[in-house]
Amino acid sequence: MSKSSPAVTHLRSRPVAVGHLRAFEAVARHLNFRIASEELALTQSAVSRQIQSLEDEVGVPLFLRHTRAVELTSAGAQLLRTLLPALERIDGTVRQIRQSAGRQSVAITTWASFASMWLIPRLEAFQQTHPGIDIRIDATDVAVDLETADVDLALRYSLPGGPLRGAQRLFGEQLALVASPWLLKSGQAIRQPADVAHFTLIEAGDAHRTQHMEWLTWRRWFQTQGLQNMEPKRWLYFNYAHQIVQAALTGQGVALARMPLIADSLASGDLVEVLPGHRLDSPLAYWMLVGPRSAQRPEVKAFSDWLIAEAERTRLTVGEVPDTDLCDDLG
Repeated sequence: MSKSSPAVTHLRSRPVAVGHLRAFEAVARHLNFRIASEELALTQSAVSRQIQSLEDEVGVPLFLRHTRAVELTSAGAQLLRTLLPALERIDGTVRQIRQSAGRQSVAITTWASFASMWLIPRLEAFQQTHPGIDIRIDATDVAVDLETADVDLALRYSLPGGPLRGAQRLFGEQLALVASPWLLKSGQAIRQPADVAHFTLIEAGDAHRTQHMEWLTWRRWFQTQGLQNMEPKRWLYFNYAHQIVQAALTGQGVALARMPLIADSLASGDLVEVLPGHRLDSPLAYWMLVGPRSAQRPEVKAFSDWLIAEAERTRLTVGEVPDTDLCDDLG
């Protein structure tokens, strides 16, 4: 071969060492050899040697090394995209094996308002009857993939269809006008829909950004009452349902709230339903999804059965009439 000829890359066919992949993932995540070595409890030179060995085995550079920084090459980014879900599944399986050999536990993912307003107030009843089962709640608005995540069960709020295949419907939803009793005593009486304009109206600040969340807005409620041009005394917006209800509880205005989440506050008298004959029906519903890798574990079965029973109580409390045209399970 002449000196001007391009170098030939000799690609290897043997499997890549798993230890090298762990080192690669740590360096790629931190983009820093020192921090990665501290996390892996190795010397920085040992991590550097593992990365060099991996690059030799793959046949191309995975990092660009600068004086004070490291960045992934396109090949490194490609490898990382494939590696991350694989490592997550391996780690999740190992956790499940460890759990089966030790304490029973159930990991639930849901969003913050549902966790604080519906799930957590009921958990004590489950723990009294199942004292040997630990519960972990991960409150996030991000939909978690139950195929790969270290989560057993997801509780979601959505229209029917979409990503809910295999989900069980817990309950539907109506929106009710609610306020604190002392606010109603101190303000003008609300006898008809137009009277709410004398109060501050509370609603979700992001409800107008997505089409399905428009169902939660005062504008839609006004339209159903024939009051399209109605303007209240003032508006008060919040990001989360539990913030809306908290503002109503402290007398800051009248809220258009989700009945399943405020049933306990209505029953205790902390909130009063205003104009109960003017609830707003919503197509949104609350769903339970059990992870395919968790469905057969007895502790997960116990928790999902308990959830279904609690959901039935909620349906009875809010007066939800079963819809015979709506199947509880989405196959």
